[in-house]
Amino acid sequence: MSKPLTIADLKTRARRRVPKMFFDYADSGAWTEGTYRANEEDFAKVKLRQRVLVDMTNRSLATTMVGQEASMPVALAPTGLCGMQHPDGEMLAAKAAEEFGVPFTLSTMSICSIEDVASVTSKPFWFQLYVMKDREFVANLIDRAKAAKCSALVLTLDLQILGQRHKDLRNGLSAPPKWTIHHGIQLATKPFWCMDMLRTRRRGFGNIVGHAKNVSDLSSLSSWTAEQFDPQLSWKDVAWIKERWGGKLILKGILDEEDARSAAETGADAIIVSNHGGRQLDGAMSSISMLSKIVDAVGDRIEVHFDGGIRSGQDVLKAVALGARGTYIGRPYLYGLGAMGKPGVTTALEIIRRELDITMALCGKRDIQAVDSSVLADVRF
Repeated sequence: MSKPLTIADLKTRARRRVPKMFFDYADSGAWTEGTYRANEEDFAKVKLRQRVLVDMTNRSLATTMVGQEASMPVALAPTGLCGMQHPDGEMLAAKAAEEFGVPFTLSTMSICSIEDVASVTSKPFWFQLYVMKDREFVANLIDRAKAAKCSALVLTLDLQILGQRHKDLRNGLSAPPKWTIHHGIQLATKPFWCMDMLRTRRRGFGNIVGHAKNVSDLSSLSSWTAEQFDPQLSWKDVAWIKERWGGKLILKGILDEEDARSAAETGADAIIVSNHGGRQLDGAMSSISMLSKIVDAVGDRIEVHFDGGIRSGQDVLKAVALGARGTYIGRPYLYGLGAMGKPGVTTALEIIRRELDITMALCGKRDIQAVDSSVLADVRF
């Protein structure tokens, strides 16, 4: 089988290998999936200026995100159930990211725990926090992240309640899968995934089971999760979390200039322009369509990062040109992980890097830190 050349190639392979419920979890959006599609499609509206007869030698993609060095302006986004795309998925992805020189962000709703990931990495990774009603549990998560020497906390702001994710509901998504006829048929068609999954003990939510009150086994997890996301989360909670954490703080889920201004006032180190991959408010604006507006509003006060719809290195360049200091990829690396495990994550990063490097050169730039709106031909939405 030939080596994948694009993120789409990895997606095709992942679809063949990963059970439908878990592939759909990674690949779907809320309700009509209109915002999910717009995240990708609106990148095509951003046009680049082709430049010629300029020096294209000695190019560099190196940068920093919240002061941390990165080999390119890309981090692995926090994604739930990563360990269901491939056994021990978070651990494998974290190792691939570390070797590649880009940040890895572990989700609260991961299969592998904070401690699992810390056991296989030698450099600090980032931890993403969901705020639950059980503040003691939240404080414990923060303390565990500090004990694991995580170098940044990514606080997600846009999941106080769960969006309408119809595919997940139809698939009866759970981790581990429930033993039903419907799930049995799905698993029977993916024997290699099943054989690999039998080799690991990590099949539930490692950050929660055994740590949260009254969650000692997997049967009580789904009801706890549904009850625990806090719909009363407010800016006051951000202040408490910032004080408890005491380190680099990134606020994820900003899609509005007014919210961006409020976020900048918290003293956080960065915000992520994001609509949760189109998985929350269907009908919201695409992330890329809001990026320059938010940069104009607060870019002189706080570092602005970007998440949503990136499927190529060219997309990364466009986001940087519109003002993003760094970008996050979720689905691209999940496709690689589902398709090929750790080598697949590395392949996804290599694809992004190669496309970013070539596109930057053809736009007449040699250093990613010199890329700005001058590489854009026209931006209209």
